[in-house]
Amino acid sequence: QVEITESGGGLVEPGGSLRLSCAATTNIFSIYDISWHRQVPGQQRERVAYMHTSGRTEYADSVEGRFTISRDNAKATMYLQMNALLPNDTAAYFCYLDSIHRKLWGRGTQVTVSS
Repeated sequence: QVEITESGGGLVEPGGSLRLSCAATTNIFSIYDISWHRQVPGQQRERVAYMHTSGRTEYADSVEGRFTISRDNAKATMYLQMNALLPNDTAAYFCYLDSIHRKLWGRGTQVTVSS
C-alpha cells in the first residue's frame, strides 16, 4: 500500500509564495506521471500543473509563469512552487500520481491567500 503525505499549505498574503510537497512511500516513483490539482468547495477539481515521466510539463493558463512543478525521484517526492499568489488561488491542493497500474491521490492541503 502506497501512502502519500502532503505538506506545505497554509495562509499567505497576496503576492507571497508557498511550496507544497507530496511524498510517497514507493521505490518506483519515477514511473508515475505527476500532477497537482486544486478544488474550491462547490466547484470541480481542476488540474493546475502536470509533469510527465519524461520531464515535460503543462500548466493551467491561470498559473502559467507563477507555479512550477518539480520532482525528486530519489526522494519519491513532488513539489509545487507557487509564487505571486492571488486570492483566487485559495483552494485545497491535491497531488496525483498516475501510472498504468495505479492511480493515487493525496488527501489535500489547504492554501489560503488573504490579507
